[in-house]
Amino acid sequence: MSKLMKAAVVHEFTKPLKIECVPIPVPGPGEILVKVMACGVCHTDLHAADGDWPVKPTPPFIPGHEAAGVVVELGPGVTDFEKGDAVGVAWLHDACMRCEYCQTGWETLCEHQHNTGYSRDGGFAEYVIASAAFAARLPKDVDFTAISPILCAGVTTYKGLKETEAKPGEWVAISGIGGLGHVAIQYAKAMGLKVVAIDISADKLNMAQDLGADLCVNARDDGAIDQVIAATGGGAHGVLVTAVSPAAFSQAIKMVRRKGTISLVGLPPGEFETPIFDIVLKRITIRGSIVGTRRDLEEAIAFALEGKVKTETKRAPVEDINDIFMRLKAGKVDGRMVLDFTHGTGED
Repeated sequence: MSKLMKAAVVHEFTKPLKIECVPIPVPGPGEILVKVMACGVCHTDLHAADGDWPVKPTPPFIPGHEAAGVVVELGPGVTDFEKGDAVGVAWLHDACMRCEYCQTGWETLCEHQHNTGYSRDGGFAEYVIASAAFAARLPKDVDFTAISPILCAGVTTYKGLKETEAKPGEWVAISGIGGLGHVAIQYAKAMGLKVVAIDISADKLNMAQDLGADLCVNARDDGAIDQVIAATGGGAHGVLVTAVSPAAFSQAIKMVRRKGTISLVGLPPGEFETPIFDIVLKRITIRGSIVGTRRDLEEAIAFALEGKVKTETKRAPVEDINDIFMRLKAGKVDGRMVLDFTHGTGED
């Protein structure tokens, strides 16, 4: 094994990432070293690299939390993995396992958690460290490119749909048909839900129709809300907002039915208007949803492995990461970009 690996490194917020050779990390107790085969590029990676959020990562760091690859080294005490096992390394790197949230199956709310590609170096590199207790098991013959977006886009939208509490046969509106939304449509259909797809792009709405959406609505149409209310018989039972636009959050309140639930997973800057009168009188629930637990991840992966959810991916070398980030900012990425690490290695 070479002593150095190729990685895309953030040295300064809002500046281009540098492609450089850095030391291959050594797994500590309870950790595994994973040779990355593919790593999806998420909007969160862009936020991390730009330092957009109140709690910021500390440069230099390596982004990437949709890494899929093969175990090549075991840290002390690891007995439930073997070299050669296929694994996924997701956003939730580890949690304390002792707090009230960890003990009740909500480890994603642990205040002592670490996150891959944020507070721990991530998968925009040839190798990444994972906590053995949080690594996702994958079959040996898995398509690493196809499965990598499931590790974030998949589990995030799957959990977000669960949080709407919509039942099979009921309507869910999905606002924003991009890297998250196109996966959400497929999960919703696999869960037996009727789907309204909402976006401002005709191309993305056409993609939504191809993916099985029952109704496609342009959010900029004057009668967009009326279309949703009429088609769903009074409003959607649940609304999943993946869009990174505050206007989409406000619009969601107007298209959900009485006693409905709005699940928020998009993280646009700023605030959105919340009409208290409507929320109280209609008993509307507005709920944040943050990725998913290890159990949610297992379920999300299972849907994908059964062929019920397929990601729209395009592969690119890690050297293209800055161009990919520019396209993400411009809203010019359909589906999910995935960094391909199956070719080339670091230097000795």
